[in-house]
Amino acid sequence: MFYFRTVSVNPPLPERISRLRELSYNLWFSWHNPARELFKEINHQLWERVEHNPVKFLLQVRQADLERAAADGEFLQKYDAVMAEYDCYMSQEKWFQQKYPQHRDKVIAYFSAEFGLHESCPIYSGGLGVLAGDHTKSASDLGMPFVGVGLLYKHGYFYQRINRSGWQEAYYPDINFNELPMTPVVGASGLDTTVSLELPGRNVFARLWEIKVGLSRLILLDTDLPLNMEEDRKITGRLYGGGREMRITQEMLLGVGGVRALRALGITPFVWHINEGHAAFLNLERLREMVSEGISAATAREAIRANTIFTTHTPVPAGHDVFDRHLAEKYLKGLCRDTGLDCDAFMDLGWDAENNEFNMTLLAMRMAAFCNGVSKLHGEVTRQMFHRFYPGIPVEEVPVTSVTNGVHTRSWIAEEWKNVFSRYLGAGWVEQVTDEAMWQRVDEIPDREIWDTHRILKDRAIKYVREKVKERRRRNHEPEGLIMEADDIMLPHALTIGFARRFATYKRATLLFSDPDRLAAMLNNLDRPVQIIFAGKAHPNDRAGQELIKKILDYSREEPFRGKIVFLENFDINAARHLVHGVDIWLNNPRWPMEASGTSGMKAAMNGVLHCSVLDGWWPEAYNGQNGFAIGHPGNLHLNEEDQDLDDSYYLYKVLEEKVIPLYYERRDGLPFRWINIIRNALRTIIPRFSSARMLKEYTEKLYIPAINRGIAFMESNFSEAERACRFKRFMQENWHHVKVERTETNGRWDMQAGEELTVESVVKLGPISPEEVVVEIAFGNDRGPYLSDLNTIVMELKERVGDGLYRYAGRLPLCQGTYGYTVRVRPSYRFLADKFELPLVRWAENF
Repeated sequence: MFYFRTVSVNPPLPERISRLRELSYNLWFSWHNPARELFKEINHQLWERVEHNPVKFLLQVRQADLERAAADGEFLQKYDAVMAEYDCYMSQEKWFQQKYPQHRDKVIAYFSAEFGLHESCPIYSGGLGVLAGDHTKSASDLGMPFVGVGLLYKHGYFYQRINRSGWQEAYYPDINFNELPMTPVVGASGLDTTVSLELPGRNVFARLWEIKVGLSRLILLDTDLPLNMEEDRKITGRLYGGGREMRITQEMLLGVGGVRALRALGITPFVWHINEGHAAFLNLERLREMVSEGISAATAREAIRANTIFTTHTPVPAGHDVFDRHLAEKYLKGLCRDTGLDCDAFMDLGWDAENNEFNMTLLAMRMAAFCNGVSKLHGEVTRQMFHRFYPGIPVEEVPVTSVTNGVHTRSWIAEEWKNVFSRYLGAGWVEQVTDEAMWQRVDEIPDREIWDTHRILKDRAIKYVREKVKERRRRNHEPEGLIMEADDIMLPHALTIGFARRFATYKRATLLFSDPDRLAAMLNNLDRPVQIIFAGKAHPNDRAGQELIKKILDYSREEPFRGKIVFLENFDINAARHLVHGVDIWLNNPRWPMEASGTSGMKAAMNGVLHCSVLDGWWPEAYNGQNGFAIGHPGNLHLNEEDQDLDDSYYLYKVLEEKVIPLYYERRDGLPFRWINIIRNALRTIIPRFSSARMLKEYTEKLYIPAINRGIAFMESNFSEAERACRFKRFMQENWHHVKVERTETNGRWDMQAGEELTVESVVKLGPISPEEVVVEIAFGNDRGPYLSDLNTIVMELKERVGDGLYRYAGRLPLCQGTYGYTVRVRPSYRFLADKFELPLVRWAENF
């Protein structure tokens, strides 16, 4: 190994079109079709060969092609229009600046292990990364002061190939960062900007790269440097690759190194958003910084929590990174040295005593004042998962909220649909995508236009699938007859089901094969044929997931499934775009309630592809009986996995045979008129509610602005508010054992009349705690036997002090018709608690 530097030599761009280079280095092109068309027009074949990567395109394009474009008047008109739109986008004041002008420069830092922006940047594996990419894009659209932080992987996730035997093979191509739409961050000296990280026995250095995503910035760390030992150069080698030690080093780099990267660039975030637990170590670095400035560790922890947000993305245990004590101590010991905590104290922040492991999700939750799941159902499931850490607090009041995911409509809605929407909704529909009233005008789109638009996209998808199957068969040296057969698979007129997602076992890719004979009958009905496209990757270490792929490939080669079931290899953003645009049905049948959200179904529904799913993830919020199809009923946690699979396969066949297939083939004047009505309902109800614009606005109003305000309050006056909060919590924890609801009196009877008023009086013992530091309230809700659900509360009024540390409270509860349970409880109250149970203390009335 010897040292060398790299230089990229570009052909000189004609002055008239010189801003193509600027355009190529901003991912704005990825959601602006006229910008991409410019490169495509210069050389269509090259554009496809470089996989729509404009930087690589400009490195390889012939000078003659550039000169010809610069002399073409029609091309120049398009070029000028694109650059005018780009300049307008980059300079125009947007939603965030207009609504929150006082916060326009208060940076929101968003840490994620992966970002799925475009096929030209292969540093993502699946849904988590694509969600992070859409988050970044929408932050730009809304004018938010946003910076993303991640890692730059030399080999990405992996390139999936299906061999001749039907097994997945993983390939890790070298990615040349100098050919991607990113640039190294160069300091004033002209040298690359680097940060260092202390790992056991050595220092590791990381170079910084930047990707421009419209107005958003994405900072990525790369350890593939000659300064590092060979093993450390591999830290940013593969996404989710290697063993547990590699994983913890990657997460130290992302969290600790990510904070240092922002500091090196002079960026001071006002919000720290941890997207999944991989980046939770950023809290340790922030703690180290503050303690080194003379702030106590306890006060620093309160200040850090004040403006930290944590988003958890999965209820699947394998999705939560855990480390054994020895490994965690090995990597934390050195970094804890300057934090005012010994290693055991920091370990406690992430320690799960029940499972005897260090849990990154717990670390993130305990160091963040704001925590959310990614759908309403996922919020409920997450509260249930972590209820054991909040003893005495009802499940529904565990301090985890939810912000349902959304997708970036500018990136994922096909151009053909965009043109239709512009004609019937108005040219400004993109800026008003969350306006539900505007989407009522979808009813004005004629049936014929809806169907023709869908058919165009379906034909394109089928052509794409045929080409990819042919490529795979040719590469695997299969017989010429099989290669040519690919030209005829996937009938354009047949009902086409798409199943494309990560091949984890809980997603149940082979549920459709529960009764092969029944499925075969469905696919081979000459009057109402059905065909299925499968796609997705299984983790290289997930043998069970790979076996699911092999099983599908085996079926696809057998009669009566041959030509009617296809597996599309190497599912990426480009492949996803073709499928969510062009199949008829998007199938989703995970084991309930394991699907946290499921944004691929949103993408499909926004393109007139009807969602057919179990009522999991986002679908319970969206499904109204007229905008798609539901498989079965909400899950039953009392069913074991075998019974749930049996139950769901029954309903899956039932909904396909009795609803989906008949509706698709029911025609009038050649149009499936009732199917088209479902498409119309899906467009009208799903696009405004499940766009990432709605998601970012909700994050802003629900989490970002409160975190900014709380962070400012805690940090001003030399952290005096943080210190007061710390003292309050410590005092309450030390004295809460004094609190007791001594006695309660009520006029309540077992049967009362609607309109009557329930009166409650309680004598509460507070000991050294003052009444101003607590809330005493009537808690009431539906009587579920051993517990109350759907809780509501009414604050009781302090009436008098009745003795040393004893106080009398009274409250009134108007009664509505129904059966209720009610009780009295006491909880701490402090003006800067992010949630009423941020300090998880409560005392309930024992009897009355």
